[in-house]
Amino acid sequence: MSEMKKYNLFIDGQWIAPQAGEYIDCVNPSTGEVIAQIAKANQKDTQGAISAAKTAFKDGQWSKLSVKERGQRLVKIADLIREYAKELGELESKNTGKTIKHTTFIDVPTCAETFEYFGKIEKELSDRKLNISAPVDSSVSYEPIGVVGAIAAWNYPLIFFGWKVAPALIVGNSVVYKPSSLASVAVVRLAEIIQDVLPRGVFNIITGSSEAGKELAQSADVDMLTFTGGTKTGQEIMKNASSNTKRLCLELGGKSPNIVFADCDMDVAVGGAMSAIFMNQGQMCVAGSRLLLEDKIYDEFLEKLSEKTKSLNIGDASDATTEFGPLTNTAHRDAVLSFIEKGKKEGARLVCGGKIPDGIEFQKGAFLEPTIFADVKNSMAIAQEEIFGPVLSVIKFSSQDEAIEIANDSKYGLAAMVWTKDKQKAEEVSRQLRCGTVWVNTYGGFYNEAPFGGYKQSGFGRELGVEGLLEYAQAKHICRDATPGGRSLVTSWF
Repeated sequence: MSEMKKYNLFIDGQWIAPQAGEYIDCVNPSTGEVIAQIAKANQKDTQGAISAAKTAFKDGQWSKLSVKERGQRLVKIADLIREYAKELGELESKNTGKTIKHTTFIDVPTCAETFEYFGKIEKELSDRKLNISAPVDSSVSYEPIGVVGAIAAWNYPLIFFGWKVAPALIVGNSVVYKPSSLASVAVVRLAEIIQDVLPRGVFNIITGSSEAGKELAQSADVDMLTFTGGTKTGQEIMKNASSNTKRLCLELGGKSPNIVFADCDMDVAVGGAMSAIFMNQGQMCVAGSRLLLEDKIYDEFLEKLSEKTKSLNIGDASDATTEFGPLTNTAHRDAVLSFIEKGKKEGARLVCGGKIPDGIEFQKGAFLEPTIFADVKNSMAIAQEEIFGPVLSVIKFSSQDEAIEIANDSKYGLAAMVWTKDKQKAEEVSRQLRCGTVWVNTYGGFYNEAPFGGYKQSGFGRELGVEGLLEYAQAKHICRDATPGGRSLVTSWF
């Protein structure tokens, strides 16, 4: 029997054991088996990683390269991700409970594409000449911020790695990356694969405790912190970062409305609604967890949706035939079950699901049936709180204005969906929704060219696109006197 793999910390170009000698078990949520161990970094470990990143940034081996030269390294990383795609996809599935189809066709390719996209960016970081009427030659340049701390959630480990690390690096920053302790294996393995692509200390990875994340937020040597995760944790990060006023980019929770009008293409909308809540077992910040159905189609749509939901093939995430895998761990599964009980007590009607599937094969894992509640009021906890699991709250509406009012009646504002054949209606509704992304007659399209982020308690700042790229850059205005003979404008005022 081979020895279980232990993953150490990657600091200053070396793999080192955590100072306290502690490791965390990584459990396969399909089977309950421990598949690996990751290092549990403490405050001192984190300080060492920050120091390495700061030294690397000051040395300038990375930041002083041209954007094109840095981009070539990022494209190399993309190539390596594709070369090791099978291994990375299997690790991601075993560690998170994502179906192997999901990791193979979405997570791994998306990570590679993000590195390639930002690796080929150049003009977006070039100096921008300003058209100013005064006799000055004025331009804006974009410079790296310095040390970027990045903390990611457990639901999309490889994708978040690409979203945060690629733009930070192309701008010229150094990075200290902390994946979730619940889902680190594929990311740390990727770090092993790419370790020789970047100069020493430019990229560091620490795993383990919340103590490490707190240090990233509090440290004055971390110039920027980007975080993806729950709203409560994001608020705690803001408090910890307040003493040094570092730049923050927070992508937090969501309770996204999925608005279906009677004039939709029903079969397409049913499929879209299923994807919006049951893909990745509902563990998505943009999950369409509030399904708003127009009263004219309420019963028919709900019947079709529930029948298709009941037919989903639940099973081990590593099985290619599985359509719906386990949740990420049993503790999270139990938390979702508590919300289901709360929904019953509030008076919502349980249409399907709501329990652990029958069968001995489901007892050791973190399985839960996909769940639909009907006749939900938007004031109920299951309609207001982010459950982060496969629980759908179905709400009835009778007019366009009512749908918009219900959709916006949330402390969150991350994403929304609209289903209608009426283009004018779709445009009107989309413009009035208070959220960062609206999908019309589709769901879940993320593109490297398009910014992603939230309103309200869903956070601030953006991932991806030019907007996301410039989160990692300092904009510097350089204003040069352009008068004949170089006469100063200031002295002419006196």
